[in-house]
Amino acid sequence: MNDGTSALADLSPDDPLVQPFSGASPYDDYVHASVLNSLQQPLTEAADEMGFLVTTQVMELWFTLIVHEWRTARDAFAKDDLDAATDALVRSRRAVGALVDSWQPIAALTPAQFNGFRAAFGQASGFQSAMYRHMEFLLGEKSAALVRAHRGDPTVHEALREAHREPSLYDEVLGYLHRQGLPVPEHVRERDVTQPYASDPGVVAVWRQVYTGPQHHPLLALGELLTDIAERVTRWRFDHVMVVRRAMGTKTGSAGSSGVDFLRARADRLVFPELWAVRGDI
Repeated sequence: MNDGTSALADLSPDDPLVQPFSGASPYDDYVHASVLNSLQQPLTEAADEMGFLVTTQVMELWFTLIVHEWRTARDAFAKDDLDAATDALVRSRRAVGALVDSWQPIAALTPAQFNGFRAAFGQASGFQSAMYRHMEFLLGEKSAALVRAHRGDPTVHEALREAHREPSLYDEVLGYLHRQGLPVPEHVRERDVTQPYASDPGVVAVWRQVYTGPQHHPLLALGELLTDIAERVTRWRFDHVMVVRRAMGTKTGSAGSSGVDFLRARADRLVFPELWAVRGDI
């Protein structure tokens, strides 16, 4: 029964929670909350700009976590460690779900609200995010031109160059399937991983073999886990289309892109394409 007294009011002066810190709190030392909370620097007086900044920064943090988990999964597949790979993919599935939900604070911006601060960020565009580029490279959506765009920042550029040269998450999944005895075509296994991944009928056939086999097989569970992730990534992209369409219609997008049309074209690109194609073959 609540007698109306705050639990905090009952704290003893000797309680560890109220002991003075010698410097920053242990929480701040670990989380760096004071740094994070200093990074929101609106450029206008528009009431909605703060929400836009925070939403964008939160998405960058989710990108960072997702990239971490996908790299962990990719490296585990390369070592034939399905358990570790699955654990990382499950964690990433939750993170991508949270990324999708991150649109909510700015999902209903009106054109007038968006115009209140849009000019302030000039040529800045979310498409310029280096961490999002790492995400796309891990999905097999490679682009040398988009690496070159970051030449002005040597550290970022070198990290992207390395990511561009590395196998994607899906490349390592297919390598793992081959080592499990499935006939992944040699030209897929030996492909130039610096090029964008394209759907291959031989890989569709591999997934058909998985999906028409035992319905509780670990490889079928892997296929469904990858499909879950692909669906969430696609949902995030389509939600991006809708947020932009609602805020600015069909006007030219940030940094001179075609706006909604550009985003919609990217949203239409399937993630792990053979996992979608195989469903029409069963």
